[in-house]
Amino acid sequence: MNSRKSKNSNLIHAECLSQVQRILRERFCHQSSHSNLFGVQLQYKHLIELLKRTAIHGESNSVLIIGPRGSGKTMLVNQALRELMEIEDVSGNILQVHLNGLLQINDKIALKEITRQLNLENVVEDKVFGSFAENLVFLLEALRKGNRTSSCPVVFILDEFDLFAHHKNQTLLYNLFDISQSAQTPLAVIGLTCRLDILELLEKRVKSRFSHRQIHLMNSFGFPQYLKIFKEQLSLPVEFPDKLFAEKWNESVQCLSEDRSIREVLQKHFNVNKNLRSLHMLLMVALNRVTTSHPFVTTADLMEASQLCSMDSKANIVHGLSVLEICLIIAMKHLNDIYEEEPFNFQMVYNEFQKFVQRKAHSIYNFEKPVVMKAFEHLQQLELVKPMERTSVSAQREYQLMRLLLDSTQIMNALQKYPNCPTDVRQWATSSLSWL
Repeated sequence: MNSRKSKNSNLIHAECLSQVQRILRERFCHQSSHSNLFGVQLQYKHLIELLKRTAIHGESNSVLIIGPRGSGKTMLVNQALRELMEIEDVSGNILQVHLNGLLQINDKIALKEITRQLNLENVVEDKVFGSFAENLVFLLEALRKGNRTSSCPVVFILDEFDLFAHHKNQTLLYNLFDISQSAQTPLAVIGLTCRLDILELLEKRVKSRFSHRQIHLMNSFGFPQYLKIFKEQLSLPVEFPDKLFAEKWNESVQCLSEDRSIREVLQKHFNVNKNLRSLHMLLMVALNRVTTSHPFVTTADLMEASQLCSMDSKANIVHGLSVLEICLIIAMKHLNDIYEEEPFNFQMVYNEFQKFVQRKAHSIYNFEKPVVMKAFEHLQQLELVKPMERTSVSAQREYQLMRLLLDSTQIMNALQKYPNCPTDVRQWATSSLSWL
């Protein structure tokens, strides 16, 4: 009987944990419909008012949302659009067009995408248009239902807005802003960019038609608020089905936020990068360690997650190299020390390696020059070494100038973790210049 009870409780426990994983992962991947807006409430109020004026009163608007990557520009727009669609009079009437500068690389592709998203392929069919403007006006005319107030409002969201400024003659931007200035179809143009100098990229005729409204997101919160965000993001909502489990989970999160070592980890994370995307990445890695036998996030989980998130990718590559390749990197490090970061060539590295081999002939095998050359080329393929200029056919590979893309700290850290590294090689790396 007891075994059956414990089996049932394990099943309930597993169900709870799968719900926890689903809720928190949705939140961390910015797919949750109830994402909190941290420190951007004023900007949100500004944006939602502007969108309501377009959707309800048929007023055309344009705005740029500017902020660094990960500051919450897309989340802000998505939340505003979600709230807008909950208004009964608006939801069935407003249309959205999402464009991205990385995908719509020219105006022709952008126009096709606009046609597809407005479901107007059957209206356009084989029509021939004289210009881009004519085509866009025709598309918007097809959505009209009479006067300005009864016409169907359209919201254009242009992600990577600065890339649209590089399109020929900025035709798309010109026409969108031109329509938003005139009393035609109600139109809201929202541009998302991380460039502060975005207005300098716009042509005079485009700039004159833009409303010059800008919303800035700058992650202006301090560490106490960052700690509060950490706690809120990891806590379970009030409406979680199993109240007892949610209470225990939230208590464990409270204890974590008060833990000194966790505060140190978060402080380090905050100092490096205080955007919420990197915090979500840290929490996601820690959450992956939660199982039925390990039902709560612990201090050790978060510390391990922090190490994984802050791991140096180049140092990780060094862990997988052969001893010969490690020797070549150390030779380059010594050349950098001697010649004060001046570029070097393969021949110089090979000579340095030969000096070491002659001193330690009993522990290091003396490889043939072509084998050493192959190892050097492998380092170049891994982008640990890069040529100073483009390789020409006539130039000899041995004398092509190179630069090492690892610093001394990265090399020493990688060597400490390198499995079965010969003692002589490690000593050579730590040796002073007088050794040479």
